[in-house]
Amino acid sequence: MIDDASARDHALMNEALALAARGEGTVEPNPMVGCLIVAGGRVVGRGWHQRFGGPHAEVGALAEAAEAARGGTMYVTLEPCCHHGKTPPCVDAILQAGLRRVVVAMRDPFPKVDGGGLGKLRAAGVDVVLGPLAEEAESLNGPYLKRVRTGRPWVIAKWAMTLDGKLASRTGSSQWISNAESRAIVHDLRGRMDAIIVGRGTAAADDPLLTARPPGPRIATRIVLDSQATLASDSQLARTARQAPVLVAVNPNADPANCQRLREAGCELLPLDPAGRSISLPCLLDELGRRDFTNVLIEGGSRLLGSAFDDQLIDEVHAFVAPKLIGGSDAPSPIGGRGLEPMAAARNLDDVAIRHLDGDLYISGRIRHG
Repeated sequence: MIDDASARDHALMNEALALAARGEGTVEPNPMVGCLIVAGGRVVGRGWHQRFGGPHAEVGALAEAAEAARGGTMYVTLEPCCHHGKTPPCVDAILQAGLRRVVVAMRDPFPKVDGGGLGKLRAAGVDVVLGPLAEEAESLNGPYLKRVRTGRPWVIAKWAMTLDGKLASRTGSSQWISNAESRAIVHDLRGRMDAIIVGRGTAAADDPLLTARPPGPRIATRIVLDSQATLASDSQLARTARQAPVLVAVNPNADPANCQRLREAGCELLPLDPAGRSISLPCLLDELGRRDFTNVLIEGGSRLLGSAFDDQLIDEVHAFVAPKLIGGSDAPSPIGGRGLEPMAAARNLDDVAIRHLDGDLYISGRIRHG
């Protein structure tokens, strides 16, 4: 049973979470954080982390509250930092402001924090409450938390398909399955990614540009898994490599002439250890994690999505279903690979959202692992 005080803590933390979400796409690789300061029964300060390298949420809320913060309560969605990074420790600012109580949704697993901020506040006599809306805070920062805990970015799979489950016709024709409203959602999604990944076949068949139009808060690195570096020089990706980054993941034995040709076009070549005859997607994700990439989008094709699914690498799904039929036993479905055998083993989605987009059906959710 939740008493009145706990209910108020939950309500205020919910508002702090809404503030935190405003930073999506601009704060990565940092987490999204929101903060409220309450004194005298009213909110006197609000803040959120607005951009990477900028002031943290707590500092913004304290600046707005000014002297009104003294003796008040702070609600913050993630444990305040206690180390010097791009900004000074938030814990020091909290103590200097004279807050008597700090309510924190969840502990920050980042090694330089990980309980240290909470401990420093408690040691100074601040009443610290940990846990209100912890599950919601964990969900909000799922990508950041995965990168901190595993070293890999959050992987989002996206596809558009016909009602009979086809990515393209048997001849490879796929433009356009989804409608303009669906494609606008995709561009919005691209605009907050650190990377967009496609396989060699998709790059050759669709000649995609893989940019966000209009531009979003982030410019994604466009990545092609292309073991022998065969991406065409006149492809949209190669021709625009100096305007937006293009990384071609290749096997170490890729043809040197092809590699040099793509480098001269402005592409970055990333040799990865071969897994059989194809690029190792886990190795690629490890490298992207080392580069502090937080969100990556796999746009296909069927073989690449199937490999990611088989290796349990996908965290989130965005699927667009158009009310069209094309048929064909040779027409590709979204997820190839080995697949799962019994239907009981099928992966379920959590946090499912379903929207109607001018006739298309847009389904998104997070894959439940384990």
